[in-house]
Amino acid sequence: MTKTHANGSKLYLYSIVMVAIIGGLLFGYDTAVISGAERALEAFFASGLGNDYTSFLHGFTASSALIGCVIGGAISGLLASRFGRKRSLIMAAILFFCSAVGSWNPESGILTYGEPTMGLLAVFNVYRVLGGIGVGLASAVCPMYIAEIAPARMRGRLVSWNQFAIIFGMLVVYFINYLIRNNLGETSTIIEQAMVEIGWRRMFLSEAVPAGLFCLLVSFVPETPRYLTLTGKEDKALSVLSRINGSKEASTILSEIKATVAQKRQPLLTYGVLVIVVGILLSFFQQAVGINVVLYYAPRIFENMGASGDASMVQTVVMGIVNIIFTVVAILTVDRWGRKPLLITGSMGMMIGMIALAWLSFTDSIGVAALVFIIIYTASFMMSWGPICWVMISEIFPNTIRAQAVAIAVAAQWISNFLVSSSFPSLSEWSVGGTYLIYAIFSLLSALFVWKMVPETKGKTLEDMSKLWKK
Repeated sequence: MTKTHANGSKLYLYSIVMVAIIGGLLFGYDTAVISGAERALEAFFASGLGNDYTSFLHGFTASSALIGCVIGGAISGLLASRFGRKRSLIMAAILFFCSAVGSWNPESGILTYGEPTMGLLAVFNVYRVLGGIGVGLASAVCPMYIAEIAPARMRGRLVSWNQFAIIFGMLVVYFINYLIRNNLGETSTIIEQAMVEIGWRRMFLSEAVPAGLFCLLVSFVPETPRYLTLTGKEDKALSVLSRINGSKEASTILSEIKATVAQKRQPLLTYGVLVIVVGILLSFFQQAVGINVVLYYAPRIFENMGASGDASMVQTVVMGIVNIIFTVVAILTVDRWGRKPLLITGSMGMMIGMIALAWLSFTDSIGVAALVFIIIYTASFMMSWGPICWVMISEIFPNTIRAQAVAIAVAAQWISNFLVSSSFPSLSEWSVGGTYLIYAIFSLLSALFVWKMVPETKGKTLEDMSKLWKK
């Protein structure tokens, strides 16, 4: 046994996790790339379809990837159980790559290039749905993979890096979109024309680079020890555990894994309904507090509160930087403070932020205060529900039902995302302040839910989850 195997290697562990979180980066990249291309896409298809390209069709085109996200999340359990966590990540990488290339050239050498027709619109949306399936798959399997690789004492911190990668992926694509747009010409007229012709295509194609890199690198990481044990490959599982934890600790961990996997797969409700309900509600509340409304509609929110176009974009960037900083706060504290204290603290911070925004809206008070309270709200989310929800979903389910249960929780999250995001425009027409109050109420309910129903999982092994839910 080498020294590395005797003592374990953090470098080996970190290198594996760094590869896995590229899936999170692609998750953020794919969901945000549409923001830079959306207006040019509208102009491109409207130029050929005229009035047939309705606002409904454009809304569907801008959000069609979410349909794939629901599908990818729903089938992630089946794929992760049948093909393994590693192969599922490879599938997600291939879907990302195909979506990037296909969205860049939806004509695919068959349809007439540059001729916007209903057929081309349909093909483009098919490619976006494929990318969405990759997002849904990665959103479930990446945290699951990291949770099953990481030692219990570091698991929360390492899984939280996946959320950091998602937010970082969004910032990266905003920057890439900016570079692409500003390298299309010297005048605004030329730039706008070039965006309609080739700009939006290049934005989608840019995703092929990280997608190809992810597909290549993930081929070299090991399968998770828990899946290897589930499939009877105990020698390989012990080898991976030894390289990460050291040979002595690896034997103990393998014994604990074997004790919980008497059979490869158990019925979903083996440990009762409560564990599934908790997983679904974690996903629901992460979206019901309104975070994606703030992320997707930030410029519009700032403009509604009095900021001009340029100022609203600057404020959006400031908010993005805050998101990164407070995600790091969660990474540094999740394994020391625990999951429940962070979730409850974050819920109360979001409630305060939303109540303040509602009051500002009702009193028509605009200015710096709006930015301050949006930052309080997003910072509270990013240090709590943003990363910690993914940590909980990846670790809270017992080994033998994890793949199935995670798939249900992730599908519930994407459905909740769609419902909350799509309802915001109509709710804001009814009452902007009233809409913020609704999110404040859900923030309070999320704190009560965590306090009463969610168990603390800090420091517990994944094998401990079976004992926890049997009680």
